[in-house]
Amino acid sequence: MSNTQTKRTTVTAKDVARSLRHQIQANDLAPGEWLREARLCSEFGVGRSIARRALRMLGEDGLVELEENRGARISATTVEEVFDLYEVRAALYGLAARFACMRMPDDAAKQVVHDIDRLLEAASNGAPAEHIIELSEGIFSEMAQYASLDAQKMIASVRRKTRFHFSYAALALNANGPGPYDHWRQVRAALVKHDADGASQAARNILYFMQGEVARIMLAQGRRIHMPKSTPRRKKLAGQA
Repeated sequence: MSNTQTKRTTVTAKDVARSLRHQIQANDLAPGEWLREARLCSEFGVGRSIARRALRMLGEDGLVELEENRGARISATTVEEVFDLYEVRAALYGLAARFACMRMPDDAAKQVVHDIDRLLEAASNGAPAEHIIELSEGIFSEMAQYASLDAQKMIASVRRKTRFHFSYAALALNANGPGPYDHWRQVRAALVKHDADGASQAARNILYFMQGEVARIMLAQGRRIHMPKSTPRRKKLAGQA
């Protein structure tokens, strides 16, 4: 076998993480289920170092909880947790769009408009949802450069927690609906007009669309809704009314 053929058949940590990510998002791997390194080595034909790196990638995505010497357990994320994260993300992305519209140089704004056109064209041509998300994240990254450093750090933090929580599955439903693309067109129009308020609202609406789709998918899969524990009543002391 040639070196080229060998490289083509080599399974990387990214390959393992991608496969597991799809299984988690399809609910084939249930919340609370353990992923042991030995199991991954056997299933994917990889060494422990690759299995370990793949689990770390999933941990960074927030899809698994890593436990030393035990492996990783599928995160039992509640609908409320994901809903709240998207709410925060919508606010931060709206902020990024606003500041980009106010501070972005004309040549940079033209590039973002061009990238939005590429995203819309890819969507109309039926591009895979993962590719659409990659383009979307790239555009928001371009706009986020014009926010403050603190805002950029917050955006990066919440992005890590929400990027792979069923987001591509929500976009995959575009065959049966309009998707968030009208909102993208509004972002584009606002950038051209230097309409900071319009760009901010349209960017938030993209995330609100995702928020609703993600929550709907999770509920359809029977994901948990957090039920707050009731607070025990304090016993009255003698003499209290």
